[in-house]
Amino acid sequence: MAQAAKTVVLGITGGIAAYKACEVVSRLKKAGVNVHVIMSRNACEFVQPLTLQTLSQNLVAVDTFEAPDVMDVEHISLAKKADVLLIAPATANIIAKLALGIADDMLTTTALATQAPLLIAPAMNTVMWQHPATQANLATLVARGAKTIGPDGGLLACGDVGAGRMSEPADIVEACLNLLMDKQDLQGQRVLVTAGPTREALDPVRYLTNRSSGKMGYAIALAAQARGAQVTLVTGPVSLQAPLGVSLEAITTTQDLYEAMTRLAPQQDIIIQAAAPADYTPVTVQDQKIKKLGDEPLRLEFRQTQDVAAAIGERKKPGQFFVGFAAETENLTESARKKLHKKKLDLIALNDVSRRDAGFDVDTNALTLISPNHEVELPLLSKQEAAHRLLDEVVRLRRERLDA
Repeated sequence: MAQAAKTVVLGITGGIAAYKACEVVSRLKKAGVNVHVIMSRNACEFVQPLTLQTLSQNLVAVDTFEAPDVMDVEHISLAKKADVLLIAPATANIIAKLALGIADDMLTTTALATQAPLLIAPAMNTVMWQHPATQANLATLVARGAKTIGPDGGLLACGDVGAGRMSEPADIVEACLNLLMDKQDLQGQRVLVTAGPTREALDPVRYLTNRSSGKMGYAIALAAQARGAQVTLVTGPVSLQAPLGVSLEAITTTQDLYEAMTRLAPQQDIIIQAAAPADYTPVTVQDQKIKKLGDEPLRLEFRQTQDVAAAIGERKKPGQFFVGFAAETENLTESARKKLHKKKLDLIALNDVSRRDAGFDVDTNALTLISPNHEVELPLLSKQEAAHRLLDEVVRLRRERLDA
């Protein structure tokens, strides 16, 4: 959780998603963060500065040449105050200006004058997002140290469907709070995270999968990156946008996951397996779509898939730290401890997926962190908060090992 003394300067640019910035400000204030808002002239066409002023409880800056209440050069004053500069929504125009170092209004001059971390939440039409110029500009900013969140996919204001929708305010705020953290306790560590489900094809149309959204794994990857780690994310099919700066490897089947882990695991310091691979796969994948058989029942034969965590555990190198997840509905602690031992894990995160407010398809989780000699039961938390609490325990246990 961010401390009250922390300050976020929020830049709002001229896109329809500007209205979501109101919720971003509200959530940051509830987290104890001081918020100063800078709006572009075009942003004022979508949201009135008075609204943001009321929510932030600070004057809203728009014009570089407006006289401030005190004798400060306003863009320099805000640049110095910022612990994080957040731009949400970030249009293609502002991304291009920042990449080129253009400083022609209050927001761009502040961005050029600040030494605070920059977090960008892009929002634009899909074609604009995918344009090589936009991608090149964003890559330039990331190479300079900027962080990004989103954009998400879905129905856009223009009627198109695709990537370009600004991430949800709750996710943006979580990413911002990550940057406000002082912890850099994973600096220089190589962390591999798995996330999401796998899919096992039945025929050209259907597949066997599960309800994993990948949100927990993505939250862990983002949290580890915020704490200084070099992160690799191996992900099954999900509808989430991985943060830039994280090395992404997409997989589909459990066999894909096994092959990726076999290749990547030896180079890692910490491996956190939050993916939910299928336990079974069809013995035979049908070449053609399976047809209805009238009133006759359909019978399919399955075989067990490779136990990826156990296989990787057998190849564990000295000094590596392995974390697994146990998604259970009964005999919770007993089942988790069996997996901890069988898969040669150092820590296992148990979650009761029979709960509606934790586990699959929701933004919250209630984990019990179990190691051979210790057990920590966490309350219901956002998945981002749960990710940091999990990493706190990883750091603590690794230090204990070094001190032993």
